[in-house]
Amino acid sequence: MTSIIFGIVIIYAIGYVLNKPFRSNNKYVDYVLLGLGGYVSGTSLIGAPLIVSVFATHVAKEQLRDTMFVLWFILVVIKMVSFVIAGVDLQLIHQLWLLPCAFIGHLLGEKAHRYLLNADTGLFFRVLGAVLILVSVVGLIHPPG
Repeated sequence: MTSIIFGIVIIYAIGYVLNKPFRSNNKYVDYVLLGLGGYVSGTSLIGAPLIVSVFATHVAKEQLRDTMFVLWFILVVIKMVSFVIAGVDLQLIHQLWLLPCAFIGHLLGEKAHRYLLNADTGLFFRVLGAVLILVSVVGLIHPPG
């Protein structure tokens, strides 16, 4: 399943890098791919690249980051509630060490995002495509699990 997801993402990403984004003429194809990304995100949280690659052409670049953050937040809340119900020890005290790293990553990501929003749409999608290819290649080389 992982290889299929990342393969589809690479196809979309190559289109973004070449400044010729893949757009299906059939909205049901997009619905199926978004549903597949949602299913995989719900089971292993690796469906996000597929959701981003399909959804990026359907939302303004200014709204993409916020939309993906809300999606991530919803999925993580569902996942964490499931862990709590299942009795998984979340070791929350150890997670506090990650907060400074997350904060620094957030600041750097926000700065990069503002730069890309001020750039032309072509550059935005080329960078998005390059990052999606990088994520997909890493995912294919080191599959989760």
